Amino acid sequence: MKNLTQTPSLKEEIILLSEETDRNYWANRLGVSSEVLKSAVRATRSIMLNQIAAYLSQQKNKISIS
Repeated sequence: MKNLTQTPSLKEEIILLSEETDRNYWANRLGVSSEVLKSAVRATRSIMLNQIAAYLSQQKNKISIS
């Protein structure tokens, strides 16, 4: 019988914003300010790196098209 329990992928990373050092790390890693990072988390209602990165990429594309 197969184990149907899903295990999170190693590529799934969670962005934690509770500590300033964590916010600064993720903001630097994503190339944005900590305020932009917090806004992205609020806008996506997610703390998953892949979703935040996709949102920021989409926002960057919107700005470059304008």
